[in-house]
Amino acid sequence: MVQKYQSPVRVYKHSFEMVMAAYERRFPTCPVIPMFLGSEVLSNVTSEGGVKRVVERCCKLSVDAPRLLKKMAGVDYVYFIQRNTVNWRERTLLIEAHNQTFNNRVTVQETCCYRVHPENEEWTCFEQSASLDIKSFFGFESTVEKIAMKQYAASIKMGKEVIEFYLRELISEGATSYPRWTPADQPIGYTSELTTLDSRQRSVGQSESSMDTNLKAETTAVTDVCVCVCLGDKLDAEYIERFLGRLTPMQESCLVQLRNWLQETHKVKIPKDEHILRFLRARDFHLERTREMLCQSLSWRKQHQVDFILQTWAPPSFLEEYHAGGWHYNDREGRPLYILRLGQMDTKGLLKALGEEALLRHVLSINEEGQKRCEENTKIFGRPITSWTCLVDLEGLNMRHLWRPGVKTLLRIIEVVEVNYPETLGRLLILRAPRVFPVLWTLVSPFINDNTRQKFLVFSGSNYLGAGPGMLGEYIDSEIVPYFLGGNCLCQVPEGGQVPKSLYQTAEQGNLDHPQLWPDTIYRSAHLVIGAPHEIMLVIQEESSVITWDFDVLGGALVFNLFHSKRCPPPPRQRSRSPRPIPTDPGQGLVGSSGQSYSASNVQLIDRSWVLGADYSMVDSPLVCREGESVQGSHVTRWPGVYILQWKMSGAGAPCTPGLELQLMEDRLSTSQESTAKCKVMYYTEVLASEDFRGSMTSLESCQSGFSHLSGITTSSTQSQGSTLASR
Repeated sequence: MVQKYQSPVRVYKHSFEMVMAAYERRFPTCPVIPMFLGSEVLSNVTSEGGVKRVVERCCKLSVDAPRLLKKMAGVDYVYFIQRNTVNWRERTLLIEAHNQTFNNRVTVQETCCYRVHPENEEWTCFEQSASLDIKSFFGFESTVEKIAMKQYAASIKMGKEVIEFYLRELISEGATSYPRWTPADQPIGYTSELTTLDSRQRSVGQSESSMDTNLKAETTAVTDVCVCVCLGDKLDAEYIERFLGRLTPMQESCLVQLRNWLQETHKVKIPKDEHILRFLRARDFHLERTREMLCQSLSWRKQHQVDFILQTWAPPSFLEEYHAGGWHYNDREGRPLYILRLGQMDTKGLLKALGEEALLRHVLSINEEGQKRCEENTKIFGRPITSWTCLVDLEGLNMRHLWRPGVKTLLRIIEVVEVNYPETLGRLLILRAPRVFPVLWTLVSPFINDNTRQKFLVFSGSNYLGAGPGMLGEYIDSEIVPYFLGGNCLCQVPEGGQVPKSLYQTAEQGNLDHPQLWPDTIYRSAHLVIGAPHEIMLVIQEESSVITWDFDVLGGALVFNLFHSKRCPPPPRQRSRSPRPIPTDPGQGLVGSSGQSYSASNVQLIDRSWVLGADYSMVDSPLVCREGESVQGSHVTRWPGVYILQWKMSGAGAPCTPGLELQLMEDRLSTSQESTAKCKVMYYTEVLASEDFRGSMTSLESCQSGFSHLSGITTSSTQSQGSTLASR
């Protein structure tokens, strides 16, 4: 497996020329990097006029590997070829390196780039990427991979420190600035004697120091001020440390790679960086597992409109009175503190009066509010606050809280929160746990992952006040301990109590047995199998109508097609993963001119007897979509008639004619009533009149999200007749 590394953008608050002077000092040897034993210049070519210089070096490195492995490999050192290309006019340095030792067994590729900061020409940016591919290594491939990644992570951190070390050295010697290259003069930096280069540039820099007073004040320390800048869509390393916390080089790489992948596949729906980081931590920074978990959560948020819950969810008045929970200042580490008096809550009454659906919405709104408060506290305290603390008071907990539907609801809520809000709970303090608590813990603990369980602290008695180790005061200031826990602070958390039975809903109203979060969602889902596409019919009455679509690929890969026909297809054939009667409702799987779609697991509309090019035609080229991609598009119709949107599995084998493909599909499905779904798509479609399309964001509703960095961006598109727009 190829291991990849991608660094965030690192910013040096010095000019490009000064950073280059510091960089040159690390050759031919660098005492600051013990593993770098030396280098030899293989070639040194300067272009006419001196604008470019290309230096190729052979670098000798010592690798900290087991002695046995070195003996088996027959080497004590490894050699790399490094090619440096500096362009003084554009003020860039491109570094390309690859291994020379064992290049037939191991491939190491590295690319680094120094360039001028896009918003401050007196600052310099640095980016680094690398890949490691171990083809074979005497049966020790896994060991060599771990050693190589460990060594590389150490060298990354060391590389930054080296530049900062030599920058401080230059400043201590009196160098504060260096002149830029000009066509009329021989560019600085092309002499082979580095000492002469430094002395020449320092003398020039000292003569110009009066012109750079402000810059000199800034450069007295290399990284004493946090640089939190926006470099397009790239992450700044100091922004990460300031707002997200200290990460190892490999953790930074995982964050950058996952963020770049989301930008490529989800476009305007990029989650905030702290949210991406939570999912990475939940999956121990394993990219593939994190990507799968995050994509599923983003689709869930989109389908159930969770991004809008703080604006749309208005809890009933009795919920605010009888739900004994609320926010109460912050803990000692600056985390928002939520207090839940579970023992004083009538869980059975709340569930009967509210229903599981509304209770789940309320819990989701609490989590969304918690994330919002974390962002605010990060700005207030000047350090990353990415989680919140929950204090649960169990005074009054008894067997009535173990009501089976109530426990079932609790487990469902835990499941939803664990999957979609990972690493948001910093600490859970459980106070005044009664004897019945172990029974409740036995029921719910299997549904809580190990990382979350380690954050639980249980105080079983009443002797929890105090500031010593293991006491409540270690986590919460005594000034904010609520009065009902023995403190002197007033608390706005409701006291709970019994819910009047007059507020209870009927079984039909509550729908306790089959809850669905936002059952009126505008999105529909379909499962695809090889040879069995899912199709939707749109009946267009007027030309120049606009067909819009928005879909997410949740698993596998698929091909999206748009067809036109002058004739109406026969009644749909529905296929599902489990045997069920084919619905007689003619609207199932169809979409009228209003654009309203109906739920169907898998519907085929194109008849096996139809011939492509005669009975129906392809409107545009097929669109191949990969797993995790989100696609929005539109098509301005040229003719009235029937339009069919089709999603089918990709990679189903060699292409065949539509009639034969349908025949093969029927043969497969006739041999088995139940087939395993290989791909899932969640979609929404709508038909708009041409005059209503400009500026309308109805069909791209998922793009407008407070959860997204780009939520304020809206777009409008005008397409010529017969054109198609698709964005990913």
